[in-house]
Amino acid sequence: MIKKLTAHGNSAALIIDKAILELLNITMDTPLKITTDGKNLIISPMSDNDRGERFQQALNKVNAKHAATLKRLAE
Repeated sequence: MIKKLTAHGNSAALIIDKAILELLNITMDTPLKITTDGKNLIISPMSDNDRGERFQQALNKVNAKHAATLKRLAE
């Protein structure tokens, strides 16, 4: 299947056919992970495991940056 990008405001959009969305169990609410290998664009539905890992990374970053403040608030 060959697709072209569609103008969407100042951005570009890729229209994904309903059959592909259904095959991958993607809805309008599904978070999508967009990566590249340097030559290809890779779009994947995020698994719950991916979301949990990203949440943990964000939590670790906040804890590292604000550890002293969070400790004082806990007292």
